[in-house]
Amino acid sequence: MCDSADSNRPPVQAQSVRRANHASKSHRLSRRALISLGISCGLITVPAAVVLGADLRLANSEQPFNDSWARVSIAPRGETLLGISFRPRNTEALGLQVRPTLTRLLQYPIEMVRLGAYWNRIEPAAGIFDTSELDWQLDTVEQAGAKIVLSVGAMKTFGFPEYFIPRHYLPRPFPDGALITTDRYSDLLDRASEFVTRIVDRYKSRRSIVAWQLENEPVDPLPFAHYWRLSTEFVRRELEALRNRDMTRPVMINGSLPTAASVRVGQAWLTRDQGDSLAFAKVEADIIGVDYYPRVAVTNLGEKTLYIDSTGTPWGDGDRESLAQWANSHGKRIMVAEGQAEPWETSTVPPSPRRHALYSCTPTDLIQTYNSWAQWTVGHPLYAYLFWGADYWVRRAIDGDDEYFRAFARILEEA
Repeated sequence: MCDSADSNRPPVQAQSVRRANHASKSHRLSRRALISLGISCGLITVPAAVVLGADLRLANSEQPFNDSWARVSIAPRGETLLGISFRPRNTEALGLQVRPTLTRLLQYPIEMVRLGAYWNRIEPAAGIFDTSELDWQLDTVEQAGAKIVLSVGAMKTFGFPEYFIPRHYLPRPFPDGALITTDRYSDLLDRASEFVTRIVDRYKSRRSIVAWQLENEPVDPLPFAHYWRLSTEFVRRELEALRNRDMTRPVMINGSLPTAASVRVGQAWLTRDQGDSLAFAKVEADIIGVDYYPRVAVTNLGEKTLYIDSTGTPWGDGDRESLAQWANSHGKRIMVAEGQAEPWETSTVPPSPRRHALYSCTPTDLIQTYNSWAQWTVGHPLYAYLFWGADYWVRRAIDGDDEYFRAFARILEEA
């Protein structure tokens, strides 16, 4: 169903993207690995290092498939809506075509889809504003009967490398480590706010859109890619522009929930001047979106891979309890904007080895990550849970392994 990518070999496009992304980050991997582990400046004591080290796992990235995903129990979801994020740019990087991929995913009874307005695709050159691709995606999801969360951008939108700013507004990338402020980048703020306004004006009459998303993890750097960040005031100004055009819908802002002690230390250090995106969302958003990745690769060590793995640790739930208390006391809703359902390996485009899953997220992990939230929601209402990585499932199915799809189908049928 998904075009010329139907082959057993990884697609040439995906291979080239994988090589390019790997090359672009390899020169800074060691420094960023240390930052992500929270081991910087020699300030961590031996006892603290022991705690940080409890999150580390050394494992073979490729794991033989087993059928444990078919036997693990499925936690009931209650009133939580189940859905996916659809990532057209990642779909292309996997060697797939956008329209057949989304059509295939919508054959499942998905209740919510997160779509993104990618600025440099809609406005590829000065004077052009082409929403035809996004129009088609919205029409298709509406016809499937699913609700929509639309990310209006502008500076950051979900899917690697997260920022899709047109080159005629930003000829050169931001300096690594820069803070994007309203005074230094006032012209760009005007253009970004104008884009947000045009997107909201175009789509606010669609009843299928139940919430807007503003930016993506807006005030956080993107690990292993770039370390520039938006200032909180920059995002507030965009938020003002959005709400001036539509006061009727809630706004979702997402942030990463650090579950590993090492990640928590690194994130706190990198965002120490103005707080992280989850803290910003608690104050400014109507819906707090949580991005949850319990197991991610850091670097390759010979034939094995070093992972940050918070599964099974006493602190693996992060600050979910305090987050729920805040939401309840401030009249806000919580949703999982990104629940890990694809591997996070050292390559940007996850590999698709035949008859093997990847350690960072097997089909069983897809279910267990969902279960950890569904079981927690007893007494803590969760608005929605969106699985992250659905286009990867299509890639796997084309390559002959449909276990990720089957694990997802079990949740839809039994939850």
